[in-house]
Amino acid sequence: MRAPKLSEGEIQEQLKLVPHWRLLGGCLHREFQFKDFVRAFGFMSSVALLAEKRDHHPDWSNAYGKVVIDLTSHDVGGLSQRDFDLAAAIDSVAG
Repeated sequence: MRAPKLSEGEIQEQLKLVPHWRLLGGCLHREFQFKDFVRAFGFMSSVALLAEKRDHHPDWSNAYGKVVIDLTSHDVGGLSQRDFDLAAAIDSVAG
């Protein structure tokens, strides 16, 4: 089921629940730094399983120990509750 696009007020309220994330270019954005590539890739593998289970996939990149994640709901043209739910789940994997 498609989640509706959140209003600016709803987005601001949801941001309080995922304080490590910020808005960047209309996306929910966070950068992670790991000791090395293996740890970064392991994190990405864990996130991939979460995302696949939710059928909601991040735009992301990896360079050595750095992982950059952007979340948006392309189907609604902005942010939805699904983005914030996935951000919270990613935070729990990151520790």
